Amino acid sequence: MINILLPVAASLIILKAILPSAALAMDVYVDTQTKQLYIEPGPGRKRIGTLKLENSDHLPSSEATGSNEQPQSKKIETVKTLPPEGIVNVKHGDDGVFRLETEDGDFSFRLGGRIHADATFSDGDSFIDTGGNRIEANDGTEIRRGRLKFEGTFFKDWFFKSEVDFADNKVAIKDMFIQYYGLGFARIRVGEQKQAFSRELQESSNDLLFLERSVMNVLNVPTVDRALGLNIFAHGPNVFGIGQNWTGQVGIYGDTIDANKRNTFADEGWAVNSRVTFAPIAKKERVIHMGVAGNYREPNDAGDVNDVPLTLAYETTHMSNLNLIKTAVPDINHIAMLGIEGHGLLGPFSAGGEYTHSWMDVKGSSDLSFHGWYTEAAWTLTGESRVYRKGLFYRVIPENTFSLTKGDWGAWELAVRYGEIDLNDGAFKGGKLGNFTAGLNWYPNRIMRFMASYDHALRINHASIKERDGSKADGLNTFMFRAQMAF
Repeated sequence: MINILLPVAASLIILKAILPSAALAMDVYVDTQTKQLYIEPGPGRKRIGTLKLENSDHLPSSEATGSNEQPQSKKIETVKTLPPEGIVNVKHGDDGVFRLETEDGDFSFRLGGRIHADATFSDGDSFIDTGGNRIEANDGTEIRRGRLKFEGTFFKDWFFKSEVDFADNKVAIKDMFIQYYGLGFARIRVGEQKQAFSRELQESSNDLLFLERSVMNVLNVPTVDRALGLNIFAHGPNVFGIGQNWTGQVGIYGDTIDANKRNTFADEGWAVNSRVTFAPIAKKERVIHMGVAGNYREPNDAGDVNDVPLTLAYETTHMSNLNLIKTAVPDINHIAMLGIEGHGLLGPFSAGGEYTHSWMDVKGSSDLSFHGWYTEAAWTLTGESRVYRKGLFYRVIPENTFSLTKGDWGAWELAVRYGEIDLNDGAFKGGKLGNFTAGLNWYPNRIMRFMASYDHALRINHASIKERDGSKADGLNTFMFRAQMAF
């Protein structure tokens, strides 16, 4: 900009020499296409401000004062500068997010992502299946999640998000939706998204206490995970005297965003679900959270054609590929689900859990009833509290960023969990599993996290696998480690 202004300034000095009057000012225009500066208006030019030459005719010279100092030079300064419309600011906060925003805030673009690098080791995993074949958990390393996130705002009230995962050496779409905020306390979202059910399922993998979700997720993932649909979410204003700390959402969904090619005989299914939460106490370090959710789904073509049956399975880790329990439920007319959740937070301590019940109407057979639950507790050793906002919990933000020179160690967190899943109902034996998990998490800063978890299968009934001696397969120990970056 300085190089561009020099010719204009030179012109002003020449004019000042010719016309030695008081101060001389001149409007400056920019060509919106070529970005060249002009001192007169014209087609495609926009005024951006005024250049003013200070009057120095009455400044004393060195001869008049007898001083060896040189006469003061004439100064060029800009005044009354007008900010160009649509100017874009580049921002980068301590949350690691890169942002581009217009001056008026109506348009923005943000770039984010996550990397979860995992390692898994198992002990006591020498099993056989029903055919007598030896099976075991796979030990090793993997990129569990490797995502790029693009999101932004346009015309102030509209928002978009696109998150793509490159884990497993393939590309998969996670979230991809547009959202309207113009209603103030509510938003409308259309696209691929998480359904309105279960706090544990809705919370990001960046914020979970453990590397894997609980065994209760056996019921949730096949039915209420991400799907393409319409969701309306509201929160906050004091209605009927219940205060500000509530959320409510309802959605109607089809199936996942994947093209319906894997089930060539069936039309896609559909679902409607809702989740409501209320926090009678919601302060920075004190929270009481309660929630209830319901779901109704008709699977692909409701069993009218030859379709792939619903499969319920517990995979010990994403790496292991070992299912401790696994069962298929064919010919389902519809599924109804109920979820109940509760959680409390007091300073560095938190505890809570969830319960899910699923009823399945099976064509030509008795209805089936399954349930699962978990309870968990956490303690931040360094004193920080988990973050609670709009019905969800988020990871710890360390008060002091890790630094060897300053002697700061970030935040440290201990967590334990116990969960059960029961897929047995009368003559139907899908398996029952009880599982204990312990974890240690280190947060060197708000972007990085290192996690270590220990998982033990306490009991397994009616499982599809057994120990090699024919006893129950309940001696599996799994050790999991993760290096996480999320921004």
